[in-house]
Amino acid sequence: MTASTTGGLFDVFEERPSQVYGRYGDYVNHRFERVIELIGFDKVFTRAEGAWIWDQDGNKYLDFLGGYSVFNVGRNHPRVKQALIDWLQRDGASMVQMECSPLAGMLGEKLAQLTPGELNTTFFTNSGSETAEVGLKMARKATGKPRILYTDLGFHGLTYGAISVSDDEMWRKGFEPFVPGATKIPWDDLGALERELAKGDVAALITEPIQGEGGVRIPSDDYLPEALRMLHRAGALLIVDEIQTGFGRTGRWWASNHWDLEPDIMLLSKGLSGGYVPVGAVVTHRRIFDKVFEDLAHAVVHTTTFGMNAMAMTAGLATIEVMEGGGVVEHCASVGAELTSRLQALASRFEMVKEVRGKGLMIGIEFGEPKSLTLKAGWKLLHRANAGLFGQMLAIPLMRDHGILTQVAGHNMDVHKLAPPLVIGPEEIDYFVNAYEQTLVDLHKFPGPLWDLGTTLLKNRMSW
Repeated sequence: MTASTTGGLFDVFEERPSQVYGRYGDYVNHRFERVIELIGFDKVFTRAEGAWIWDQDGNKYLDFLGGYSVFNVGRNHPRVKQALIDWLQRDGASMVQMECSPLAGMLGEKLAQLTPGELNTTFFTNSGSETAEVGLKMARKATGKPRILYTDLGFHGLTYGAISVSDDEMWRKGFEPFVPGATKIPWDDLGALERELAKGDVAALITEPIQGEGGVRIPSDDYLPEALRMLHRAGALLIVDEIQTGFGRTGRWWASNHWDLEPDIMLLSKGLSGGYVPVGAVVTHRRIFDKVFEDLAHAVVHTTTFGMNAMAMTAGLATIEVMEGGGVVEHCASVGAELTSRLQALASRFEMVKEVRGKGLMIGIEFGEPKSLTLKAGWKLLHRANAGLFGQMLAIPLMRDHGILTQVAGHNMDVHKLAPPLVIGPEEIDYFVNAYEQTLVDLHKFPGPLWDLGTTLLKNRMSW
């Protein structure tokens, strides 16, 4: 699309960052604009390909954030892009509403082939949070029971049902009361699950197979399979949130595959459309679906305006085609193992690195209090003042000095999370590991420039 056909719409990408961010601050979210400026991420990005992004000055950045695990097949994949162009050029009829979408039927069939066991019926949504909402509604209606169990440090979205089963005070504070019947239990604790199930009123347990916002936490090998058996004995369901872990992120199509798990309800989103169009999917057994949409009068007891729009369905079908044809999942398993191994070898040299863990290209690097007196003093001082700033002492220099975009796993966590596109190769791995090594070297110099950065961040935080 050219400027002539859009009336100069994209001329905005030629404006300087101060003008772009000023307008965003004035009319969208001035608090977020200020945060981005303070951490030095205030760039105007104009182009992206694969695992790389360019700003308007031609500077190149390696994307190890992946749009929060959205761009699994890489940014602007040409096959997905062409599929969307082809649809637009058809001038097709989308969202007629009083119809059964051909593309939705195709995508539903494909998901039934890919998901575990007898999961064979899909309800399409627009986002991860909405997907969680639908899963919760299904569980209550299908079982006739009121309570939903969720785990500590779990995260399922920020709409009211989703936030009611998510565990982070930063997200929750001030928005009470939450949806009734949500009960938190410890993660990876079968005894706690058993005690709640004994009360006889549990509809479902909702959990991520590997916690993302919780710091890339991986459960014990028997936790999820045994939890499923316990739930079924109690007449309850297992809702597995694969919104972040799905579509190859952990080196399998679904993280559930690592434990040969067949949940009752699987929540999908993020990587489904290749990053082009918002889309989500709830995949379940027909027997559960039929308890919700129980007769012709209830055929649309839950519905959504945009959920089966043709652009989303087209992008989903094209993305799956790319993943299957290009061996993306197998590639992720291979490069993920290599990156994790190299990071673990690197970590052994640095006392503040406590653990490197993950599966595929969902990797967490956890830091802990050092033993040497000078570093320990700096660690304690910073954490006593503000527990959430340490992670930024890694993310900021990686961006500023090396052009690498990363994130902290969650609020007030000393866990650095890596979620690059699954198409990275030797070039990206070498670039990242070399940059990370230099950042760790600088981090272990106290006093030093990164600890000065921590002091600056603390001063800025006090002014917020």
